[in-house]
Amino acid sequence: MLAILADRTYRHLFLAQVVALLGTGLATMALGLLAFDLAGDRAALVLGTVFTIKMVAYVGIAPIAGAFADRLPRRAMLVTLDLIRAAVALALPFVTEIWQVYVLIFLLQSASAAFTPTFQATIPDVLPDEARYTRALSLSRLAYDLENIVSPALAAMLLAVMSYNTLFLGTVAGFVASALLVLSVILPSPKATKPRGIYDRTTRGIRIYLATPRLRGLLGLNLAVASAGAMVLVNSVVLVRGQLGLDDTALAWTMFAFGAGSMISALALPRLLDRLPDRPMMVAGAWLMVAALLGIAGVILVFGLSWPLLLFVWLLIGLGNSAVLTPSGRLLRRSAHPEDRPAIFAAQFALSHACWLLTYPLSGWLMTAFGTLPALLVLAGLAAIGIGAALRFWPAKALDSLPHEHPDLPPDHPHLEGQVGKVHRHEIIIDDLHRHWPMRG
Repeated sequence: MLAILADRTYRHLFLAQVVALLGTGLATMALGLLAFDLAGDRAALVLGTVFTIKMVAYVGIAPIAGAFADRLPRRAMLVTLDLIRAAVALALPFVTEIWQVYVLIFLLQSASAAFTPTFQATIPDVLPDEARYTRALSLSRLAYDLENIVSPALAAMLLAVMSYNTLFLGTVAGFVASALLVLSVILPSPKATKPRGIYDRTTRGIRIYLATPRLRGLLGLNLAVASAGAMVLVNSVVLVRGQLGLDDTALAWTMFAFGAGSMISALALPRLLDRLPDRPMMVAGAWLMVAALLGIAGVILVFGLSWPLLLFVWLLIGLGNSAVLTPSGRLLRRSAHPEDRPAIFAAQFALSHACWLLTYPLSGWLMTAFGTLPALLVLAGLAAIGIGAALRFWPAKALDSLPHEHPDLPPDHPHLEGQVGKVHRHEIIIDDLHRHWPMRG
């Protein structure tokens, strides 16, 4: 897997992702402390609003940014967005009112909503070989999981010797370092083949996404990931600190179990995906999460909750989470031409976060109003609905290539190169008008 880091362009992009993630992790820790300083006992409400603003920015801004990504040089766009994020992080230590936090977070997350899908869409252009791209996806997943472990530990060490406001300087350093790393390489910037209006560009990614069977299936699997993930991310603190009466260290280990499961899965997936199709692997990962939620609900009903049980189940959910998310980039890569990849990745970014926008508040409300068992059962049911939709919209026998004819093309046309006769196969992409676009490769 690490062999792909020999590619200088990808190596610099991967390092840019790592340092930006570490900076973001430090900002998350600092925001919690800033919210407590500004709001006291209302800090949870402030943070809840911050996370809601984050999701709204992701859902609303990503498609708009994707619409213009093919009109701008990618390197310049990514560097500019990194610098915007750095400037916003630099302003956060100076806020004195809660509304200022909300405004700055919206600006920060809007820049991230434009940066992340454009960055993700660049990787398959840098690594066009699918096997190498699959390993890049696994490395990316590992980077996210390691950030969940390293950032809190780094923040704890820094807070031992300095105030939390200095953590925002670490965030600034992360974004500036990311900008410099992106600036140090030349990035491909595929151009659109024809001019399009603003509406067409803004909605194009979502229209391609919703017209492509495997991507409609991916949306259902995104719902399964968000349902199980929301149970982990929203309710772990209630289960560990409230119901089990354990300390902050136990909560950290509980979250580590989830991250460890995701890392194990990410490390194993490249070789598995070399031999197995994406669909059964992703569906199996989603069902594993549902089984884990139902399993712990059954054990709690009979024997009650225990910490070892929670660690094991969170590990299983982490395994399933990565099994769904890691191959998703391969589906997106196959479903768009290079010039449309920013739009399709932006659509995935927006639609997947729309699922989280549903499950985050639902998970917290269910746990608060009805307790652990109803929360587990409802979220497991919602995840199962997502899987059912995926199986319905992405049939097992769905073809990536279809036999068809081009009677109007001469035999020596480049589209027919290497084909025998008029009837031939190649990979197709379905757009919103159900036309098909041929892809080589």
